[in-house]
Amino acid sequence: MPLGSLGRSKSGRHRPPANEQEDVLPDEELQSYLAALAPETDAETTAGTSFGNAQVYQLRLQLMANEQLKEMAAERQTSPQALATEWVMQRLEWEARQRGY
Repeated sequence: MPLGSLGRSKSGRHRPPANEQEDVLPDEELQSYLAALAPETDAETTAGTSFGNAQVYQLRLQLMANEQLKEMAAERQTSPQALATEWVMQRLEWEARQRGY
């Protein structure tokens, strides 16, 4: 049984030539919407290591520690990331007090 053209034109091309395609104009409404969502400055980014005035660190945990963190975060109705951040901030505050800062 023949399969047919499977979406191809008789010339074997998937798309019609450029002169047959409808000219596509930029969607000004979409561009305006995306511009409104974009941050005012490039200060916040997750592509690098900073986010606003904060530094981003990657934390690798052993599987058991990761499961414990997830369970504890769920019990506290928060995310594992938020709980880990809270603990680090508490420890830094404690360390600063120990040093007399």
